[in-house]
Amino acid sequence: MLSAHMDQLIAQFENFQAKVRQAEARFAGVADMQERIAQVETSVTSPDGNVTVVAGAGGAVTNLRLAPGAARLGSDRLAELIMTTMRQAVAGAVQQQAGIVDDAFGDAFGINTSEQVRQAQAEAFGTVGQEPASQQQAPQQAPRPGRRPSPGDDDDYFDQDSILRS
Repeated sequence: MLSAHMDQLIAQFENFQAKVRQAEARFAGVADMQERIAQVETSVTSPDGNVTVVAGAGGAVTNLRLAPGAARLGSDRLAELIMTTMRQAVAGAVQQQAGIVDDAFGDAFGINTSEQVRQAQAEAFGTVGQEPASQQQAPQQAPRPGRRPSPGDDDDYFDQDSILRS
């Protein structure tokens, strides 16, 4: 009787260790994800070519370039053009960042960060979330091959009550 109980405790402990190893494997890619996010860069040029805005990780504007003829647009038109182009660059960088998060954790937590960002941007800016034809994204590094968890890898810790859901 004691031996059967001990065997059961050992089996439960081994199951717990397996779940810890699964969690560690899922989070092993965090450093890679952070590195990829740090390299996010989206450059958008206005349709008339007078304004170019570059946005990086978190939507931070890292560069603003004005064409030589931009000053002739007048201050109100130039300000409007800068703000529109900046919104597009920031939105593109945030969407790119959300895609990186989805690549790393979307399947594990059952979330679609990219879609949530697109919806929030559409509501905030009254748009459909389309990328302008003038938008040029910096080439992304090819994703590093990794094993995605399969449905059989699911465990009770990450199924129903994900801390990322609202």
